[in-house]
Amino acid sequence: MSLAIDANILLYASDAANAFHDHARQFLERCAAGDEIVYLAWPTLMAYLRISTHHAIFSEPLSTQAAMQNVDNLLALPQVRTIGEGEGFWRAYRQLADATLPRGNLVPDTHLATILRQHGINTICTHDRDFRRFSFLKVMDPLAP
Repeated sequence: MSLAIDANILLYASDAANAFHDHARQFLERCAAGDEIVYLAWPTLMAYLRISTHHAIFSEPLSTQAAMQNVDNLLALPQVRTIGEGEGFWRAYRQLADATLPRGNLVPDTHLATILRQHGINTICTHDRDFRRFSFLKVMDPLAP
């Protein structure tokens, strides 16, 4: 089995003040110790860098160097793969967008869902319920009780 990880899991694991910190960190540690392929989309990693270093979002934002080191550590794991937009992305995005009519926060979710669909990935680990709108995705919430 393979899975993709959404930015919110990475963010919770990096924010010690967040109520989900311990669960998210333990989940990522299990992923790091396992042999299952883990996909990280470039938009997910960029969102992580943007949000984890933002003073208005994190009570104690990470330094740019610390956030990039976290990404380096993930990318160094042998089972982690990065993915991005494939050929025909816009057409694929429009197909999902026609079904979900994304706006606001659903736009980047549709972006990520399209990338996952293009790569044949149908499982995402996220705490974001919006991904349930995409019928091809199995949504796993590693933070659910």
